[in-house]
Amino acid sequence: MEVEKVLHMNGGENQDSYSNNSLVQKLVILKVRGILEDSMKNLCHSGLPQCVTLAELGCSSGPNALLPITEMVEIIVDKLSHDELLNNNNNKPINVQVFLNDLVGNDFNNVFKLLPSFYEQLERKKGQVSCFVGAVPGSFHGRLFPQHCVHLEHSSYSLH
Repeated sequence: MEVEKVLHMNGGENQDSYSNNSLVQKLVILKVRGILEDSMKNLCHSGLPQCVTLAELGCSSGPNALLPITEMVEIIVDKLSHDELLNNNNNKPINVQVFLNDLVGNDFNNVFKLLPSFYEQLERKKGQVSCFVGAVPGSFHGRLFPQHCVHLEHSSYSLH
């Protein structure tokens, strides 16, 4: 049996689920925010395209799945003023396309249930940014995306 088909976090929301047992992973994501912020700052100041494409590799199935992308979108908004966001794209709002990735056994349905509150949170904070989220199941040790289509990829943990 292929490793990609058997390796995954416990889905759902029960006592043994990743969703309820991922505090350490959350703390790591928050601890490296400065590094993520530096990368996002470089991306923002090199000139943003009208659609910025981000990928969260190994997103898993709990609330942490959306934490890094929330951070990335907030950094884009925080680092660029309203005028910069518009002027950078000829007075058009910036679109952020996000791909969540994990192995095929991941409980993406659990992640998708979190999206309405994620969108509400962004709506309260964001400004001139629209965010679109989709999933790409599969191993990130192989090709997931066409060349030159993702501006920033994020992975909290990976084994190489």
